[in-house]
Amino acid sequence: MSSPGETALRPAARDELPRETMEQRADELRVIKEELYAGDPAATERQHAKGKLTVRERIELLLDKDSFAEIEPLRRHRATDFGMDRRRPHGDGVVAGWGRVHGREVLVYAHDFRVFGGALGEAHAQKIHKVMDLAESSGVPLISLCDGAGARIQEGVTALAGYGGIFSRNVRASGLIPQISVVLGPCAGGAAYSPALTDFVFMVRGTSQMFLTGPDVVQAVTGEKLTQDELGGADMHSQVSGLAAFAHDDEESCFEDVRHLLSLLPSNNREMPPAEVPEDPADRSGDALFDIVPVDPQAAYDMRKVIEEIVDDGDFFEVHEGWGTSLICALARLDGQTVGIVANQPIQMAGVLDIHSSEKGARFVQTCDAFNIPLVTLVDVPGFLPGADQERGGIIRHGAKLLYAYCNATVPRIQIIVRKAYGGAYIVMDSRSIGTDLSFAWPTNEIAVMGAEGAANVVFRKRIAAADDPEAERAEVIEDYKRTLMHPYYAAERGLVDDVIDPRDTRSVLIRSLALLRAKYVPLVQRKHGNQPQ
Repeated sequence: MSSPGETALRPAARDELPRETMEQRADELRVIKEELYAGDPAATERQHAKGKLTVRERIELLLDKDSFAEIEPLRRHRATDFGMDRRRPHGDGVVAGWGRVHGREVLVYAHDFRVFGGALGEAHAQKIHKVMDLAESSGVPLISLCDGAGARIQEGVTALAGYGGIFSRNVRASGLIPQISVVLGPCAGGAAYSPALTDFVFMVRGTSQMFLTGPDVVQAVTGEKLTQDELGGADMHSQVSGLAAFAHDDEESCFEDVRHLLSLLPSNNREMPPAEVPEDPADRSGDALFDIVPVDPQAAYDMRKVIEEIVDDGDFFEVHEGWGTSLICALARLDGQTVGIVANQPIQMAGVLDIHSSEKGARFVQTCDAFNIPLVTLVDVPGFLPGADQERGGIIRHGAKLLYAYCNATVPRIQIIVRKAYGGAYIVMDSRSIGTDLSFAWPTNEIAVMGAEGAANVVFRKRIAAADDPEAERAEVIEDYKRTLMHPYYAAERGLVDDVIDPRDTRSVLIRSLALLRAKYVPLVQRKHGNQPQ
């Protein structure tokens, strides 16, 4: 007998109930995922109207064809306040998973601005945490596609805690795996700190912005009236703040360069960067170098042309091209092997080191050292930039960052002194005295405390002043100083460079030297960590 109020079905009635098949369940799943992948058509139209791709269109451009495997596409938030219980879309505004770039595995997460403006909530953050943890444990690069409105206000402190989990993972993975941030829309408030903690930041002109406080707040507090691009656009961050390493005109070219960068980096700090079979002969002579570099130390030239002549197929990938422009930092290949190149740029402020170029160089050297990329340093530096603004801005502190980075680096290091190398800047640009493995100089090199004219004015000041013809006396002592201390073999005679080489042989000398140093091993000092200059 059935208990009161309970409806019992006879066995025959149960058999009459419609039974769902596995095929029906699979069809239901297919419909859910098709709706998920398509998204809101109106929101998609709005995204395209802004000149922006949708989240899945971006992933298709980034990854090898049909290689993406998604994680937690059915995840939903659990918030109930402020009407959130009526808006629970699958995915919760972020697409996460793994795929391949040039056949190598990567992990990626991408904000979907069409869902809650890409704002981060609890479930959204947990999906990102999952991907970041997988990237660290699997030893593969992590790529974040940023297009979100910051923390989800309706979820309060749980959203902020989600950001904290992202930041701590960024720091934990630093130096273990390459971390690349691609900013493709707004990245405001606390959200901006995650890209700042990663190794490389890409931005797109006209659609990308990063700032802690928006234009309205800035105007209310300071009275300054700025557009979003003026405050935190791609050109501002790639040319003024130095936060963005790359700025592009469109998303397509941006993703092309992200893929190219990944082809030059190892998957993690335990691997060497991927090598290619070289087509450019290792012993190719650099005859054009004679025409590129003037013997006159005061004459300007473009160091990029020197790099093109030395590296495989003239191809190099410059980092922070628009910031700290008196120093070039680039990734390239020599005999198929990835190298990092640091070079003074004489057509920009004569190639001096200043605050920005010192910071830029230090960051690049540290990145190369973290990921087993040998360093080649091309030196043509007259010194540090003088001036009250530089001193007050902390040129000593910032210059010390570059010095610290070189001294701390354990990868193979080779220095080529192209022309002048004066004073403290010579030391900082990976000299023998701070641990470069091999140092070579061209016959145009001048290594000295300072230029001959400045040195003569200091050393022979009284003699020049007492002469009947001070100008003639100055010219004589300058020439004497050059003959005595600044001839191209002075440093070689004292073992401060390993050899003076024919410039045409630079490529072959570098390739042979790197082959020797490929198995270089330096035992690390037992310490928690160094305290680098800030």
